[in-house]
Amino acid sequence: MAAAIKALSVTGLMRQAAHYNAHRTAIIYKKTSLTFAEAWSRGTRMANALLSLGLRPGDRVGVLEDNSIEAQDFFLGTAIAGLVRVPLYARNSIESHAHMLSHTGCRAVVVAKTYETELTGLTDQLAALEHIIVREHDYENWLLGFSVEDPDLDINPDDWFIIRHTGGTTGKPKGVGYSHRSWLAAGRDWFYNFPPMEAGDVCLHAGPISHGSGYLFTPTWLSGGANLLLDHFDTENTLRVISESKVGYLFLVPTMLNALVHHPLARTLDFSALKVIQIGGAPIADETALLGREVFGEVLYQGYGQTEAVPVCMMGPKEWFSIVPGSDPLRSAGRVLPFAYLEIRDQENPDIGVALGDEGEIAIRCDGQMLGFWEDEQATAERTSSDGFILTGDIGRLDKNGYLYVLDRKDDMIISGGFNIWPSELENIILSHPAIMEVAVFAVPDEHWGEAPAATCVVGHEVNVSAQEIIALCANRLGSYKKPSKVFFQTDPLPKSPVGKVQRKVLREAFWQDRSRRVSGS
Repeated sequence: MAAAIKALSVTGLMRQAAHYNAHRTAIIYKKTSLTFAEAWSRGTRMANALLSLGLRPGDRVGVLEDNSIEAQDFFLGTAIAGLVRVPLYARNSIESHAHMLSHTGCRAVVVAKTYETELTGLTDQLAALEHIIVREHDYENWLLGFSVEDPDLDINPDDWFIIRHTGGTTGKPKGVGYSHRSWLAAGRDWFYNFPPMEAGDVCLHAGPISHGSGYLFTPTWLSGGANLLLDHFDTENTLRVISESKVGYLFLVPTMLNALVHHPLARTLDFSALKVIQIGGAPIADETALLGREVFGEVLYQGYGQTEAVPVCMMGPKEWFSIVPGSDPLRSAGRVLPFAYLEIRDQENPDIGVALGDEGEIAIRCDGQMLGFWEDEQATAERTSSDGFILTGDIGRLDKNGYLYVLDRKDDMIISGGFNIWPSELENIILSHPAIMEVAVFAVPDEHWGEAPAATCVVGHEVNVSAQEIIALCANRLGSYKKPSKVFFQTDPLPKSPVGKVQRKVLREAFWQDRSRRVSGS
């Protein structure tokens, strides 16, 4: 009888890597390290723990945590059990947590003890949510109570693997779904232009593996590398870890890199093991990129893509800091990867391309592309062209050498410190204040975060309301990272188009007049 065909799933390939690298170091967290065999065993126990609740492959399970040994248990455990991870973000509000769990129909959520209070009472509010599993002080004994036997489930490459959330123009986060196939493709393409990862190389996760850094977790595991986890970003500690742990690879948003290169310790340590610092998540300032090169050497890589389709462009240090007649690589987002499509489309008719050099909406297509927005066919259709391209909402152009320049955002999204912030989400909250008649939120340059939200509020002549009051309202309802950095008040109506739409770009233009593009890096 012929052997059964093994499908290329995340689970199957991670299982194989665990077998072939059993005695190598897989996970490092503080003073604890796990071999591949040890890490996989913990993952199988977590898988069996989740399955014991009555969960079945394809069910969604939320998680709220920082990087830790327990985080790797969950990452592996959900993959082994065929469950779909739904990461929650620690900086979000309880309203955002509830929405993400509710609309994806999560039957369970795992939460670190630190964040327990943020999910209190949600089982009473959410019909589908049956279990809140709090990782208490006796977690290790609890985990040991479940079988170490691998359930070895049949997983199809097109089964859903993870639902990551991104913002939307309606203000509600949307669930971006990846299959096992597309998650593997995204990881493969991230590493396409990198120097080869060798067994034993260390990949540092200074940011949460539930966020951008998570794209590097799976390919590092599959290569026999060690994933080194930090539970929070601290500038001095991160620099020391990079040097002392001989880190070879890491992902940083520009704000993190900016903090590292300006720390006095940066010019005193040995970073000779570094091969790659992958920069992504937000535009980067020229000065930050140049300082990064000066401090860390020829190791900076820049990518472009979106949660919906990533990566599409990539550029290594030789290209990024080169002189190319007719191009300005330093200001660009790189060139398209060999196995992805990138086109500039007409802003009014996204099925039509524009001439090379003309501005338009950036449209992308790649193997690491979402299956769609979770149970939201309308939103999926709005972001997808008739020929299957993702419409990014970014305005850009391609030069004659194929370099992409990101110039603006069609839908006014704000990227602050690598996090997406949607104006309408803040506007909805600010309008709940009884003193506010109208409001518009828009991006302004910010020295630390690259850009930050600002709000212009319309109030009555006799109304007394402070900027701090509005800032606190947003921080309490949405999380501190989404609060506006500036709040302005006026009694005149907001500028509007002939059809009555508020013109955010008119308001923000005064803050960007001395800049060549309407996005900013840190």
